[in-house]
Amino acid sequence: MRTGFMIAGLSLLAAPALAGDAAPRSTYVTMVLQAFATKVECPNTDLVYQDLVQRAEQMHLPDGTTEKVRKAIAWMHTGGKMGEKQDDALMAEVAIATQATDLDQRRLGMSSWCEAQKTNLAGLIRSKGG
Repeated sequence: MRTGFMIAGLSLLAAPALAGDAAPRSTYVTMVLQAFATKVECPNTDLVYQDLVQRAEQMHLPDGTTEKVRKAIAWMHTGGKMGEKQDDALMAEVAIATQATDLDQRRLGMSSWCEAQKTNLAGLIRSKGG
């Protein structure tokens, strides 16, 4: 995952960012990617999809943003076997968020990264069974 996405992220860095909603959406994309990564990579952690939808609403993102981001992440992280490819700008945001998350995981180590996500993503992730 790491090398391929790093190369993809670097090549997509040159993609033009759209003015206006680009910054809030890219922040949201990073939060969603990290929430899904936490669910997958950190023991006893879960997320509730509706919490992601509510956060998008709080950030005044367009309806359907959560599903588009989810599909883009799934498509990128499964090599196109799941999800759906989205517009180039969103795919670039997912690639950059993937690269940043991967670098943070390596820098902190997975156990420290997982612990940090409990604070960073409060309200989006929770302990399983809780």
